[in-house]
Amino acid sequence: MTQVIAHRGASQAAQENTLIAFRLAQEMGADWVELDARRAADGVVVVHHDAHLPDGRILADVSSEELPDYIPSLAEALEVCESMNVNIEIKNLPSDPDYDQDHLVVYAVAGLVQAYLGVERALITSFNIDAVQRIRSVDPSLRCGWVLYEMTDPASAIGRALAHEMDTIHPWDVLVDSNFVKRAHQAGLQVYVWAVDQRERIAELTKMGVDGICTNVPDLARKVIDELGA
Repeated sequence: MTQVIAHRGASQAAQENTLIAFRLAQEMGADWVELDARRAADGVVVVHHDAHLPDGRILADVSSEELPDYIPSLAEALEVCESMNVNIEIKNLPSDPDYDQDHLVVYAVAGLVQAYLGVERALITSFNIDAVQRIRSVDPSLRCGWVLYEMTDPASAIGRALAHEMDTIHPWDVLVDSNFVKRAHQAGLQVYVWAVDQRERIAELTKMGVDGICTNVPDLARKVIDELGA
């Protein structure tokens, strides 16, 4: 059955990546919450998409205690997700101002998953395939996935995901067609598509058999998927 993944929580109804958005996602019937993980200056992993704060400061230069109140720690976020699975996207690209070549955020995330979530409810992903592969050396039991924004050749993308021992592949919606889904499934990869908010496209992807749809409107996705009985 196609899973509903709340993109940064119920982010159309509430501020993204906040405890309120995560609680709303559960109320709206999401199977998963997707959230972003970065390290603050004191090493605490917090949930925030951008490397910069709204006031222009680099998040990694600010202690977690000095961050705006709406930015939760990853531990707080995992606690409120209760029965939902959690897709933790690690933010650590070489182009980021807070890039850490040692991927210390990976080690911290692995420990928090074990303490607050459990490996059976966790999925670790990133645009940086090296970051998610690094988590294999920390905890081989964690499921990992690669997020794609560009793709010139589906076969090459699927091959790279397999070479890096990914369990899932997460392409941007415009990259996905039924052929890609079929090829990924034949290769043993689950397909999670982001970020889809239109009723017609949610239905189309569900009929293709994608494993999950990452959306800002989890209530709509829940309704469409349930109506299709998929």
